[in-house]
Amino acid sequence: MTTDDTLAMLRAFSAAWNRHDLESIMALSTDDCEFWAAAGPDALGTRSVGPEAVAAAYRSIFETFPDAQWTEGRISLIAPDRAISEWTFVGTTVEGRKVEVLGLDLLDLADGKVRIKNSFRKNRTA
Repeated sequence: MTTDDTLAMLRAFSAAWNRHDLESIMALSTDDCEFWAAAGPDALGTRSVGPEAVAAAYRSIFETFPDAQWTEGRISLIAPDRAISEWTFVGTTVEGRKVEVLGLDLLDLADGKVRIKNSFRKNRTA
């Protein structure tokens, strides 16, 4: 896969997130995918392993923040198998709480897809 192909895949992955298109997100994820959420009980946050667990975690984000968007995105390929996606997350919880924070994903890549999505974000108090 060329650098241009990898960047195109990563842009498609990001665009799918903003459409809340879980089917496309998972199609761009490997069969052994993992999601390491920014928060949770472990040093990794909350770790979801495998397509079913990862899809459930992603679905939960869309359900919690029905209007979620990742804006001001910037993708950097830092090695053939690793990328950084920087963004500003904006969304409103179903209870009406507005959230706006800076964050990034450290993405491990394999076979032209996302294998690990390791999320980091600011913890903003309001």
